[in-house]
Amino acid sequence: MKKIIATKNAPQAIGPYSQAVQAGDMLFISGQIPLDPATSEIVGRTAAEQSEQVFKNIGAILKAAGLDYQDVVKTTVLLKSIQDFASVNEVYARYFTGEYPARAAYEVGNLPKNALVEIEAIATLSRL
Repeated sequence: MKKIIATKNAPQAIGPYSQAVQAGDMLFISGQIPLDPATSEIVGRTAAEQSEQVFKNIGAILKAAGLDYQDVVKTTVLLKSIQDFASVNEVYARYFTGEYPARAAYEVGNLPKNALVEIEAIATLSRL
């Protein structure tokens, strides 16, 4: 059984997808770019600044599902430039501490709305 998770505290989808979908005890959060939920405009000029907004958006979706960053088990980080890896990693490390989620990071040709970073996440509803 699946359940759609949506919150006004994160940007509304800019296409035919959900902010997140709960399937069983797993939550799949769609890729988040640094959009302000109120204006749908990009927040930040650097990848680090944009990452802060991305994590705020992910946090709002986690909260809507009754979860937090400790429940995240996997992330995928998409970067317009792999040169931004270190600065995004610094922001990432403020949101995930201790037991880090598994992660993949890739440089991509382009991202929606010309963002510099996009992050998707998978979380579990049952901490071990």
